[in-house]
Amino acid sequence: MTTHTTETVTCTFRRWIIPAAEPWGATSADIGAAWTAAQHAFREQYDVPVGEALPDDALRFHVRDAAVVIEFTVNGEPT
Repeated sequence: MTTHTTETVTCTFRRWIIPAAEPWGATSADIGAAWTAAQHAFREQYDVPVGEALPDDALRFHVRDAAVVIEFTVNGEPT
């Protein structure tokens, strides 16, 4: 008799990658443009009206080898 079930969950990550190679790093204008685009995409994905605050954990910022990455996760449905 089977005593377990399984599921597969597919997750999509939306990412904005800003080049930030040393010695100069990324500019505030480049980060600001990507941040704005990511906020707009998050609002569209989750139907958050303009003017309503995004959740504190809506966007994540990561430092990678030669880039700053802004991302959010689009959660999938179990199949």
